[in-house]
Amino acid sequence: MKKLQMVDLKSQYEKIKDEVNASIQDVLENNTYINGPLVHQFQANLEKYLGVKHVIPCANGTDALQIAMMGLDLKPGDEVITADFTFAATVEVIALLQLTPVLVDVDLDNMNISLDGIRKAITPKTKAIVPVHLFGRAANMDAIMEIANEHNLYVIEDNAQAIGANYTDKNGKKSKVGTIGQVAATSFFPSKNLGCYGDGGAIFTNDDNLAHIIRGIVNHGMYERYHHDVVGVNSRLDSIQAGVLKAKLPNLDAYNLARKTAAKKYNEALSVNNNIVVPSFDFNGDDHVFHQYVIRITNGKRDALLAHLQEKGIPCAIYYPIPLHSQKAYADVRYKEEDFPVTNQLCKEVIALPMHTELDDEQIKFITDTVLEFLK
Repeated sequence: MKKLQMVDLKSQYEKIKDEVNASIQDVLENNTYINGPLVHQFQANLEKYLGVKHVIPCANGTDALQIAMMGLDLKPGDEVITADFTFAATVEVIALLQLTPVLVDVDLDNMNISLDGIRKAITPKTKAIVPVHLFGRAANMDAIMEIANEHNLYVIEDNAQAIGANYTDKNGKKSKVGTIGQVAATSFFPSKNLGCYGDGGAIFTNDDNLAHIIRGIVNHGMYERYHHDVVGVNSRLDSIQAGVLKAKLPNLDAYNLARKTAAKKYNEALSVNNNIVVPSFDFNGDDHVFHQYVIRITNGKRDALLAHLQEKGIPCAIYYPIPLHSQKAYADVRYKEEDFPVTNQLCKEVIALPMHTELDDEQIKFITDTVLEFLK
């Protein structure tokens, strides 16, 4: 059996090494390290893939979120609603911009932001909602957009974990996740479904004016060299990373299908145990692309299972062990434990098993047999 890894990037690279190496060699030979032709080619290719008017590459996914908020000209004190159960970057950028983060609970079945939580959190100071498409599953964008439109709020999609996922709206129209709100941010961190070999990110929008503002922000506020029209940052996707992403993008749908296929096999094996809650999804649907494969252990043995798997050489992780409202950096007297029953429960039950494009049947069987043997 191949060595188990949480993400097997080496095996994935072996299948596309010629394209990747050629792109990197092109950058080295032409000395186009920053904002070179490969950046513009990847940008155009991703716009076409997503069906979005504007993709603005940047240095990483956290920058992408921050720049999206900067582009909307949110002011200090403006309230931004987001999920309590997610990675800290989502709330981090809100705090960095001196906006007021408002954390709400998530739904137990899909682990995405609670619609009731959003509705209850809205005040006259609320200016935006940031739904996170957690673990690769699309949030309920129909309902979120309806709430936002009713209250005249921006929707900033945190699409760091779900690139390539589709969302089918109530009228049957399919859109790529990240193209539905006013603006979206994604990450190209190496372990992502579309990942580079360093840091990278991008902002998506169909708003021409917003795209123009954001293009200036990512480049020190310049549209013309040494003319600084807006307050900006230095956040550019380098050409080598763009070359890697350009080589990978044509494979993204196949990568996501491989993840879904692995998730289906996991589910079939693990669902026989009543102490394991597997993620529900429609294999023929496309609203979940499994950035992570996360199960819940309901008998109180999650931590013991984690230790057992690690002892057996099976990589695994807990996303996320501490809710954001309990983190020292984001604690606030406004938050009460009774407001976050689902998040608190998930933090005690979730565990992520290896998930990547190169998982094979032998590996999945070994992992699932080990889990079931421990929990029998």
